[in-house]
Amino acid sequence: MPPIADHPLRYAMANELHARPFPQVAAPSRAAYLAIKPAENAAGRDRDVDRAHLIALLDRFGAAHPQPGATHYSGVIGKHTLKWESHTEFVTYTIFGEGLADRPFDAATYGVFPQEWLDAAPGTRITSALIRVEVAADDTGISEKLNDWFVPESLAISRVLDDELVVAADFRIDVGGHMRFAVFARPEAGDQRIGRVVQRLCEIETYKSMSMLGLSRARGLSRTMADMDQRLTSLLSIMSGELSDPAEVLQELLEVSSELENIAAQTSFRFGATGAYEQIVNQRIDVLREERFLGRQTFSEFMMRRFDPAMRTVKATEARLQTMSDRALRAGNLLRTRVDVERSAQNQNLLESMDKRADLQLRLQRTVEGLSVVAITYYAVNLALYVLGPLEKLFGLSKVVMAAGVTPIVLVLVWMMVQRIRKHLD
Repeated sequence: MPPIADHPLRYAMANELHARPFPQVAAPSRAAYLAIKPAENAAGRDRDVDRAHLIALLDRFGAAHPQPGATHYSGVIGKHTLKWESHTEFVTYTIFGEGLADRPFDAATYGVFPQEWLDAAPGTRITSALIRVEVAADDTGISEKLNDWFVPESLAISRVLDDELVVAADFRIDVGGHMRFAVFARPEAGDQRIGRVVQRLCEIETYKSMSMLGLSRARGLSRTMADMDQRLTSLLSIMSGELSDPAEVLQELLEVSSELENIAAQTSFRFGATGAYEQIVNQRIDVLREERFLGRQTFSEFMMRRFDPAMRTVKATEARLQTMSDRALRAGNLLRTRVDVERSAQNQNLLESMDKRADLQLRLQRTVEGLSVVAITYYAVNLALYVLGPLEKLFGLSKVVMAAGVTPIVLVLVWMMVQRIRKHLD
């Protein structure tokens, strides 16, 4: 019996679950992270340009190229390991190196990216970070180091993954233009576990930065939406009274509604992406299984104080935009209904006027018909007298007597003829 045929996408769908393996990072070590995003239309960018930029870096070190159409790559470049990933709106580069720099968070590892190669990047830097991984058998000296490396007021520090590691960051950009993350690994922590934590820290920083783009868009819309809200409120106030020109008000409402729909169309992707990125940030923090370190704030507490309000602003702006759009739509429907009712009343008055005119025309027609009977009778009597003229001498009848006798007969005949004609026309 021949085997059953596979769906064309079966293997591709199964392999997608394993497409982005976590790096293995030994302690002590260091890493440099870079995320690049085009300033405009990032989701619709040419992915081949991203891969060409990656290949340009690999060629500098004689490293193997990725497969055509690849969305991720791992390989050795010189004395370092490179991990590259392509995402919906951005690409990321992570350089891993063994050992520690003599000076904490020295940007020498970041120097693996040549300046001319950075200048040719198909996009702009959305974030970059330096990561220092040390071995720490206990908590001795960790607080002193962190106070030297980070801004205490912003410092977030947590024990993660059952206290096998301690992670810390202040989410501030240093003088070199990079974020800083510190990882203190217990001796028993494996390379895979350290690699997963480093990867999570990079993802938290990247998706946090991407989420904040939504806040920038929301703030940029604040003045525009306030003006449009005022216009909409003014139009609704006008609608509550007598309208001198409903069509003009309806036209203004349609303009406001069109502008709101245009804004919604332009922001729907960014606001939707912001919501998705926010969920990823919170999920990545949750999987770290944080525990408090010496009473200091955790990553989740930092995000609750600094990150969540920004996300609520984006959601509030999106909800306000939707509410205004709905109000404009309802107002337009109400005004159209009002205009239709007024037009119906005008049409009713017009029909009544037409009925009155038709009734007058009917009366006038009947009057004309009566007059026409008289006129026709008059001429018919004269014709009859001419025909009956010989009888005047034969019987000695006067013309007046003959007219008196003929007129009633002619009148009845003419009336019958007119009625027959009217019945035929009806």
